[in-house]
Amino acid sequence: MALNYIWIAFFLVAFVVAVLQFAITGDTMVFKSIIDATFTSSKTAVMDIALPLTGVMTLWLGLMNIGERAGAVRFLSRIVGPFFSKLFPEIPKNHPASGQLLMNFSANMLGLDNAATPIGLKAMQSLQELNPKKDTASNAQIMFLVLNTSGLTIIPVTILAQRAILGAANPTDIFIPLLIATYCSTLAGLIFVSVKQRINLFNGTVLAWLGSITAAITGIMVCFSLLNAEQKDVFSLVFSNGLLLLIIIGFIGGGLYKKINVYDAFIDGAKDGFMTIIKIIPFLVGMLVGIAVFRASGAMDYLIYGIAWFFHAIGLNTDFVAALPTAFMKPLSGSGAKAMMVESMITYGTDSFVGRLSCLFQGAADTTFYIVALYFGSVGIKRTRYAIGAGLFADLIGVIAAILVAYMFFV
Repeated sequence: MALNYIWIAFFLVAFVVAVLQFAITGDTMVFKSIIDATFTSSKTAVMDIALPLTGVMTLWLGLMNIGERAGAVRFLSRIVGPFFSKLFPEIPKNHPASGQLLMNFSANMLGLDNAATPIGLKAMQSLQELNPKKDTASNAQIMFLVLNTSGLTIIPVTILAQRAILGAANPTDIFIPLLIATYCSTLAGLIFVSVKQRINLFNGTVLAWLGSITAAITGIMVCFSLLNAEQKDVFSLVFSNGLLLLIIIGFIGGGLYKKINVYDAFIDGAKDGFMTIIKIIPFLVGMLVGIAVFRASGAMDYLIYGIAWFFHAIGLNTDFVAALPTAFMKPLSGSGAKAMMVESMITYGTDSFVGRLSCLFQGAADTTFYIVALYFGSVGIKRTRYAIGAGLFADLIGVIAAILVAYMFFV
């Protein structure tokens, strides 16, 4: 129901803004821009997202099937079972979904989007099997989705690489601020959903795991701060991609140890890749077209102008406002937010306050509406309950945290 209202709002706001622009300026091109955006975004949804994702989905669902038959996924489930049993009480003990969730979170934290998405879709399908109301998001599915949309990323390889390409003096100087901002976003999403679902976060097991995760992130921050720029780049690439390769080899090796037909297991799992993509295309097209119409009408620009006017009127520093397009675009479109980030660095300077803050916005959260359309669409969920609200709340906390740490580190 929430998606229905949001989708309608995109079109209604776009229409009102376009009519007002035409009435005030006489500019008829705004209508053409909106229509062009509908065709371009629908093509993007299929040609640039769905089709390329088909190959990745086929590969990783095949590998995941090997891992499941080899027992690797169930092994991971036993490791995180005590923790996940508190956050996801609907998941039975040692259920494969726990291992799939862990792998998805790990891939996201390492910035490995190509691996994280198919693993996440597989996990969502496993959670759907446990869902008694197939058209309504379960508590476990909402917790999983919100933790995804909070965008916890330990090694933001793509952002660091983009800063290096654009000539940053120290491409990795945003690492620690970004880690702080994205951790705040994830913690906010976790707390929001836990309150809604009455999950006790003060349980000893939960506190021990959260404390260990916090300690590990702090340790990575300290170690990373001791490396020079070249060493940081090497560490990011080797650690993230090396771990991904280790997973692949581990699955195949486990399959050989269990004496299963590894290739047949891969083929059986890979067959689901294409069908999964077919299911999500309508959801992707619908959501991306709504977002594109909202943006093409100029509504996004007016929103940013209004915020700038408000903060200026109450006498607060408005240096951060120029970076807000990235923050507002991030929940709507990952590629759009990336373009905004690059544009900010080119316009204001890679090492400027705005350029760095745009990078923090890009990494502090994830594409909430895209993830909702992708993950819930893949299993046919239409009633999202409070998932979108929780995801946007986590995004908001990530944005606020990014602004605060940017002022702390770069001013």
